[in-house]
Amino acid sequence: KLTQKSTDITQFQISHVLEYGAYLENKYSSDNSRRRRVQALRIFFDFLVVNGLFATNPVRKIPTSPKFLDIPRPTPFIDVKTLWVHLLEEEKINNGMAKLCALRNQVIMLLIFGGGLKVSDLQNLKENDLYLGESPRVLIQHPKRDPYTIPLPPIFNDVMKKYKEELSFYKKEAGLTFDHILFNANPYRILSGGLSPRGLEVVFEDIRKKLMITLTPKSLRQSCIFKWLSQKKNDTSIKEWLGVAPSYSLKLYREHMEQNIFNDEFLEKLYRNHFAKAH
Repeated sequence: KLTQKSTDITQFQISHVLEYGAYLENKYSSDNSRRRRVQALRIFFDFLVVNGLFATNPVRKIPTSPKFLDIPRPTPFIDVKTLWVHLLEEEKINNGMAKLCALRNQVIMLLIFGGGLKVSDLQNLKENDLYLGESPRVLIQHPKRDPYTIPLPPIFNDVMKKYKEELSFYKKEAGLTFDHILFNANPYRILSGGLSPRGLEVVFEDIRKKLMITLTPKSLRQSCIFKWLSQKKNDTSIKEWLGVAPSYSLKLYREHMEQNIFNDEFLEKLYRNHFAKAH
């Protein structure tokens, strides 16, 4: 057990790093959690060395542990369909903020399951980042790499059109001006533009508990990867859309393809059938 004690930073050495490593072994079961914390310590000492506050980086004496690639655990296809039907039903039976939030959540689902976006991609997504039309796409911009676009399911056009109309009405009513696609709200009003990663997690937690299904942003994104592989998309395109390095391996996904066959044709079919019943 790591004990509370004061250490003169100038006396910090490899024995302290090893002690910290033993603490992490007991504290965290995830290899990646331990690896991230050691990496943070390594970066901290690099900063001290660069600024002349420390002679050498003692953490560099420890070999970097490789990132552990866990087995993909996508949202099961039946749960993806259950989620979509639920969101369509929520839109149809509700009015006011409940209807607007249902439409927002449809947009979120289509961006993650349809386009493989991460919560960090969704956080500050703007209206100008969307290209609607015959082949809708979303533009992803990162500070350290060139921007790129990702194709979205055709049904995204219909959902986004309704969503924008509803959102425009409520923004005007509340006297709000923002160009974020998503928003944070309580049951009565919009609070602000944009939706933080934690806010997105809360949205998924609420739906997961209500429907009792396997659902997180990460698991839904993994379902998208299996969908692209099922659609025979090439690896280069998939890696570009995911925003990962060319060296990223899809081997684990291919090894589990037989148990995870996905498509997105059901999105439009269920959408059309669901609202046809209302007429």
